[in-house]
Amino acid sequence: MTSDLSMYLAPARVLQAQEAWLRRVLAILGEHRGQGRKVDPMSHWLSPDLLLSQTCGYPLVTTLRGKVRLVGRPSYELAHSSAGDHCSLLLCRADSAMADLADFQGSHGLINAHDSNSGMNLLRHTLAGISDHGFFSKLSVTGSHRESLRRLKACDGDLASIDSVTYDYLARDNSSEVEDLRILTRSVRSPCLPYITSLRRTAADADSIRDAMNEALSQLPEVSRDLAIKEVLPASEADYECLLEYERRALDCGFSFVSS
Repeated sequence: MTSDLSMYLAPARVLQAQEAWLRRVLAILGEHRGQGRKVDPMSHWLSPDLLLSQTCGYPLVTTLRGKVRLVGRPSYELAHSSAGDHCSLLLCRADSAMADLADFQGSHGLINAHDSNSGMNLLRHTLAGISDHGFFSKLSVTGSHRESLRRLKACDGDLASIDSVTYDYLARDNSSEVEDLRILTRSVRSPCLPYITSLRRTAADADSIRDAMNEALSQLPEVSRDLAIKEVLPASEADYECLLEYERRALDCGFSFVSS
């Protein structure tokens, strides 16, 4: 069975806690981890052998729609993430002379991926209320939130949209990755990144996996603390429909990141 509990890759104690959580979940379920995560996330998520993974909310309602089964969504206890929701934080350099979003029109934008909810979709929704087309003069796709942070600090970009859980994890541990950066504003709230399993598993199987995740958290309080996850909540695709509404609002007003 293929398993991989989180898309969040920083800092080190978060990685260690994720591994400990997954091992305990598998033990409770009586499952073996099997092979490691595939290089291609989409192949991993669509594997018929998938037991448990975490994906992004935007692919869940687009490319993965009807192809995976929801297990639940985490309820974090972090500065910008709680009660099963998170948001995007729009960051700039702390010494930037630009004071609000409108000032960033014509600047260099950074997104982690075209199919990211926090890095792209929520950013698009936020900017669409300011400019109905061609907001940035240049847009770069960085490949990850941490790379977006690195480029922002290196002056290779002016504005980045960062998942609040990623930011909160780094800020909680006083990481240098978020030093000298400033939160300009935050997006609307959005359901946290969902946990999924293979579609061939039943709804009862998904409930059992979620129960095992919560049992493991109760058995491992240090893991719950380091991940800042209070519990895994039930979830449905209806919870994530708001992401498509955010998309529609931006597209209806003709928004584009860069003028064609």
